[in-house]
Amino acid sequence: MRIIYFGNNRVGLTVLRWLTAQHEDTVGLVVHPAGTGSTKRERLRDELIAAAALPREQVFEAGDLREPTSIAALRALQPDIGLSVFFGYILRPEVLSLFPQGCLNLHPAYLPYNRGEYPNVWSIVERTPAGATLHYMDKGVDTGDIVSRREVAVLPTDSGQTLYSRLEDACIALFKETWPHVKAGTATRTPQPGEGGTSHRAADVDRIDRIELDRSYTARELIDVIRARTFPPYRGAYFVDGGQRVYLRLTLLTEQDSLS
Repeated sequence: MRIIYFGNNRVGLTVLRWLTAQHEDTVGLVVHPAGTGSTKRERLRDELIAAAALPREQVFEAGDLREPTSIAALRALQPDIGLSVFFGYILRPEVLSLFPQGCLNLHPAYLPYNRGEYPNVWSIVERTPAGATLHYMDKGVDTGDIVSRREVAVLPTDSGQTLYSRLEDACIALFKETWPHVKAGTATRTPQPGEGGTSHRAADVDRIDRIELDRSYTARELIDVIRARTFPPYRGAYFVDGGQRVYLRLTLLTEQDSLS
């Protein structure tokens, strides 16, 4: 199958390298635009471009997907399928329509729970199932038919960082396990339920990040917020005292770990 690959981050790079090792036919690559500072969204962009080893005219940036000329260039590559792996941009209908066999997305959540942003955070804070899902993309955000999914346990010692790392690993393993069935045409499609599940936007963490010093929390609620937002070097949860923000990080150790 001729693949257009939309990738970012460690998982995007790992999956692309694996596909290359399997001699899959990646004919186009779309990456995040180069960025700097706190607004930087691209991760391992240069490594992705090197791994794809494609001519420059077959490498695109996310912003190019707004241009009719770029859509035409992607169409000219005659792709069969699209693969979105930790790609942080919504693909519009005119892009999704390029793929006769659809476009698959690898999402670090146990859909239909935690569609959208920060699934690792919400699995801790809202105590919803965590996991990895490979699904077809449609006009919604993480709402398309499920191909396969794998649940990941949320441990009492998990921070947002440690859970995210294990969700990344689960995504990689799930993709490697499922891709042969997709390629062979034997993968199943299970529609997501019309009701239930959860969805979040990036801004939703703003409502939990500030710890109100005079508000009542249960111990569980407070611990879960702080540990869910512990992900160095990001700032995470904080309180304000004397007009100054004080940021919080939580270290979680089992009894055995605390003895070492």
